[in-house]
Amino acid sequence: MSVTRLKRKNRKDKAVASRRRTSLKVQNFKPVTKTVDIEKVKEEFKEKAKK
Repeated sequence: MSVTRLKRKNRKDKAVASRRRTSLKVQNFKPVTKTVDIEKVKEEFKEKAKK
C-alpha cells in the first residue's frame, strides 16, 4: 500500500470527535448552585398566603 494522507477522512474524524466532545461537555454541565435562605423563603410564602 502506498503512503497517502486521507485528508477527507481526517477532517471527518476530527469533526466527529469535536461533536462528541461538545456533547459530553453539555451532558456534564452542572448549573451554578446558589445559596438560598430557606427561612426567608418560608416567610415570603406566609406573607403571600395572608394576602
